[in-house]
Amino acid sequence: MNTLTAFGSDYIIPEDARIELGATLGAFVILAGKNIVIRANARLDAGCVIAEGVTVGQGAWVRAGAVVLRSVPPNAIMEGNPAQIVGYVDRAPYGHRANSRLIDVQSLGNIERPARIPLDVGESALYLMRRVTDARGSLTVGEVPTELPFSPSRYFAVFGVPSVELRGEHAHKRCQQFLICLHGSCRVLLDDGVQRCEVILDRPDMGIFMPEMIWGTQYRYSSDAALLVFASRPYESEDYLRTYDDFLAEKARFG
Repeated sequence: MNTLTAFGSDYIIPEDARIELGATLGAFVILAGKNIVIRANARLDAGCVIAEGVTVGQGAWVRAGAVVLRSVPPNAIMEGNPAQIVGYVDRAPYGHRANSRLIDVQSLGNIERPARIPLDVGESALYLMRRVTDARGSLTVGEVPTELPFSPSRYFAVFGVPSVELRGEHAHKRCQQFLICLHGSCRVLLDDGVQRCEVILDRPDMGIFMPEMIWGTQYRYSSDAALLVFASRPYESEDYLRTYDDFLAEKARFG
C-alpha cells in the first residue's frame, strides 16, 4: 500500500487493497471486498463505501456517504446510493488547471450554419449542422467531406443505455470519431490529459468531433437516447487505449 493522506483514523481496508500516492480517505471509509484499487489523487470522503472489484480512477472524488458499486472513471464526482456521476472535478493530472466547461448549445445563441466551434481540448470541436424544417417535418444534413471533419469508414449506434452506465472510457491512437445524438440526450466528456470539456448532446443537428488521442466518456444517457458514431477507421483492437494510465503514458511518449 502506498502513502495516503488521512482525514480520519477509522477505516476498513482489506490487505489486498491498492491505494496509490496522493489518495485521501476520510473517516469511516469502507473498502468492502477484494481487488479494490484507489488510484492516485482520488478523494474518498467520510463514510463512503467502495464495493468489491471497484477501481476509483485518478483524481476522482467520492462524496460523503456514497455507495460505489461500479468502477469510477478518472476525475469523476460520485454521490448517492448507489453512487452516480454528478460531474467532473476541475483539475487535470499533474496539477494543471483543467478546462471543465459545460457546453450547452442553447447558450451559444444564433450562429450561421454549418459552423465549427473549437472546444480547446486538442482539436476537438462542436459542429452545428444545417437544419431544414417545414410542415412535413425536419431534416438535418452534413456533406462529406466539405462539412464533416473526415470521410467515415464505419458507424455504430449506442442505445438502450441505463442512465447509471458509462460508455466510451477510452482513447484511440489513430481513429477519429464524430458523435451525434439522434434522439434523447447524453453528455460527452473530452479530455486531452490537461484540458477537459463536457458537452450536452441533445439534438440531431449538432455533433462532436473527437480526434485521435482524446480520452472520451459518455454518460447521463436519457432512457430514449440513441447515439450515432462515425469512425474514420475500421475496428482495430490495437488502436484502443483502454486505461487512463495508458492514455497518459502514450501522450507523454509523443508529446
